[in-house]
Amino acid sequence: MENNTGMRQWLDDFKLSHPLVIAGPCSAETEEQVLDIARQLKDSDVSIYRAGIWKPRTRPGGFEGVGAIGLGWLQKAKAETGLLMAVEVANATHVKLALENDIDVLWIGARTTVNPFAVQEIADALVNTDKIVLVKNPVNPDLALWLGGVERLYNAGIKKLGVIHRGFSTYEKTKYRNIPEWQLAIELHDRFPDLPIICDPSHITGRRDMIQQVSQQALDLNYDGLMIETHNNPDKAWSDAAQQVTPERLKEIMANLKVRNKGAEDSAFNEQIEKLRLRIDEYDSRLIQVLGKRMRIADEIGALKKENNVSVLQGKRWKEVLERMKNEGLPENLGEEFILKLFRAIHQESIVHQEKIINSQHS
Repeated sequence: MENNTGMRQWLDDFKLSHPLVIAGPCSAETEEQVLDIARQLKDSDVSIYRAGIWKPRTRPGGFEGVGAIGLGWLQKAKAETGLLMAVEVANATHVKLALENDIDVLWIGARTTVNPFAVQEIADALVNTDKIVLVKNPVNPDLALWLGGVERLYNAGIKKLGVIHRGFSTYEKTKYRNIPEWQLAIELHDRFPDLPIICDPSHITGRRDMIQQVSQQALDLNYDGLMIETHNNPDKAWSDAAQQVTPERLKEIMANLKVRNKGAEDSAFNEQIEKLRLRIDEYDSRLIQVLGKRMRIADEIGALKKENNVSVLQGKRWKEVLERMKNEGLPENLGEEFILKLFRAIHQESIVHQEKIINSQHS
């Protein structure tokens, strides 16, 4: 997929002086609820109203959405407020119904993005549409799968494309519902800078008290917009109650967010930041050199283990290293999550080095 400035044109057409805001309930529950929230969001920074009509659930028995009847409620909300309407679609039938009910924005959810067959079915149903289509990142951190979803839609002649970063699932217990893995979204944006990128802090955090913090992080990384789940009575929501905010709280969050300049004309600033970046580059080079030396020691350990017929993985030793590094990271103001990721990656590379030595034919 080649860079295409047309992909960003739909966002520019809003002529906004602030980031794009998509807001509304996780699920459309009743007509009264849908209309009440839309009315409260009408005179705010919100440009697009979202509501889940079909809700994919991991296990049966949960609330799976009100279905097509909710599309009529969104039509009424659009007529009354002028807000554009957005829903999640997971198959060609959803697409057909959404288009018949004049839905403006369709997004493909994380569970659907992982399935190329489903994405292709949706792309075929949307051929040459002028609707805005957004692709959420897949459940697992797989950049190729995310890009593949976008490419299938682009190849179907859909030009008003964008992506939604909602974080990635993990078995590890963290402060996030879905860990951000910011570097993956940044890499996607570096490859296709004309592809608008929207952050979904509701699904990243799973907690309403963290939404402002993650929203600010996204804006600091030059994201184009935010998708924030908003409910008139969050604690009583039929789905994802903990991560939804009230319309009033949403307005407070937006008022407190700071949009950074992408650069500065001031020559003193540019000179100073360039000096600091040169220092960063120097330390990065040193890190590579130190890691290289560390891996050469790992090679020696691998040779010693081979000579003595000892297994590569030494669980007790690894746990001791991890605990020590977490403690040493504290006075350096390095977060525990960062330390864990860094040393797990280093440990994995050490294992690869040692396995090569142990499995080699020559001592």
